[in-house]
Amino acid sequence: MAMVLFLCLNLAVPPGLMAQGAKEEAAKQEGPSFRPEEVDQMVAPIALYPDNLLAQVLAASTYPLEIVQAARLVQQNKELKGEKLMAAAKDKDWEPSVKAMLEFPDVLLMMNEKLEWTEKLGNAFLSQQKDVMASVQRLRKKAQESGNLKTTKEQKVIVEEQTKVIIIQPASPEVVYVPTYNPVVVYGAWPYPAYPPYPVYPPGYVAATAAFSFAAGVAVGAAWSGHGGWGCGWGNNEVNVNVSKQNNFTKNNYNNSEKYQKNQNVKNQSWQHNPENRKGAKYPNQNTAQKYGQQRSGSGGRATTSDARGYGSGGGQRGGAGPQTSDLSRGGDRQSAGDRGSSGRAQTSDLSRGGGKESAFGGGSGGSERASSNRGSESRSSASRSGGGGSSSSGGGSRGGGGGGGRR
Repeated sequence: MAMVLFLCLNLAVPPGLMAQGAKEEAAKQEGPSFRPEEVDQMVAPIALYPDNLLAQVLAASTYPLEIVQAARLVQQNKELKGEKLMAAAKDKDWEPSVKAMLEFPDVLLMMNEKLEWTEKLGNAFLSQQKDVMASVQRLRKKAQESGNLKTTKEQKVIVEEQTKVIIIQPASPEVVYVPTYNPVVVYGAWPYPAYPPYPVYPPGYVAATAAFSFAAGVAVGAAWSGHGGWGCGWGNNEVNVNVSKQNNFTKNNYNNSEKYQKNQNVKNQSWQHNPENRKGAKYPNQNTAQKYGQQRSGSGGRATTSDARGYGSGGGQRGGAGPQTSDLSRGGDRQSAGDRGSSGRAQTSDLSRGGGKESAFGGGSGGSERASSNRGSESRSSASRSGGGGSSSSGGGSRGGGGGGGRR
């Protein structure tokens, strides 16, 4: 009887259909990949950064919660700069690429202000690192052909003869100038009308006649500097870590520097993501989550970005522990008991902070965003009235004076 049933099933389901089903299941596990035009869209605001700073931003973008916490420290200590700001963060157990962003507070604040973009960039870098690096080269070539990328007194633009790879370096190793430009203008005619470059600018950016200019230089020659610890390995389209520079940085800027010390015998290493510093922010797909020892599906009932904005069925109650980015980015630590469990996590959400009226991803989809947000608000209000609790509770673990959660 079992043999007859097996034969019947084989006759009923053609081998080709079975193979197609297997492919679909594999694709579901891997998650949707970003198309080249989508990667170009999100990389456009930073593709023209000097290589070392670009690599550092890409690495730091994979830790959205810590970006928020570091930005808070900057906002709460506006009078501190350079070494004094680093000293104020010495007890913060942030990943080195994030802590080193304190050297570039304007870039850090930009990443915090456009947090949803930062999270999406980090997700793309985690799951498609080589595609992200290839996108940088495509965009640099477009900017160069448009006459907007050239050697100046602030930077050196080098084109390797054989590979045609475009390298951007500071004109002086002691001072880094962060370029400010309008991504919509600097690359010339944009080939993807449905995916325009993200309108992400450093704080204080003002549209001027020049398509490409520079912010004030950042001195990076001091012993505490972490700049230069990250670099672009264009041969393999990856981010590399200069071990001696990063070890020097962690030694000077952490109370527990041994945790982040790398093997000194291998001078240059491929950058490796540290899931501990991800602190609960969801990975973009199941494969990436499993790669870093996490579970994306059913991960403690944590809310996704969409849930936090009113999409999906995340709705009423969520488990987990500790604050996630939507709460931290709003500038408050309280969590609604109707939305989350007693120590629930909300997930990254940028424009819920008031950074803009429209979705950073939608290009004019603000109306549907707001409608979805309203639906989420009604759902949360309903949950609260039906016994979710009216009082707000403190989210997550202990927080230091750095505004949101130095974990020790």
